Amino acid sequence: MPVDFLGVGWNFPVKVEGGLARMAAYEESIRQSIWIILMTSQGERKMRPGFGCGLNDLVFSLNNAATAGLAGYEVRRALKLWEPRIQLLDVSVYNAKAQDTLSISIEYKILQTNSRQNLVFPFYLRGRSAR
Repeated sequence: MPVDFLGVGWNFPVKVEGGLARMAAYEESIRQSIWIILMTSQGERKMRPGFGCGLNDLVFSLNNAATAGLAGYEVRRALKLWEPRIQLLDVSVYNAKAQDTLSISIEYKILQTNSRQNLVFPFYLRGRSAR
């Protein structure tokens, strides 16, 4: 059964093959949309300055519980505001094995299909680790 109501859009990152832009469809379109939301800083898009997530404001923060909590808050806020095709089920933030990396685990349900999905978004801190 086709799920064309989930949408089709340009692939992220944009790729051109044979003179045509590569497309992302359905569940993949939603997954890529989540990445775009999380990677876009608020104010970065001139015609839609509120679009995006506040994660990049934390890039020089310490790798500690406070930063993890703020990162989780920013991800929840941005996805609830900018991705209406999903129901956000859980956002967990934890220190990755790399010293200055937070792993952001996102569990969501696609509303039109009730399909549960998850995505892990690595967030790289440029600051110091808390000791």
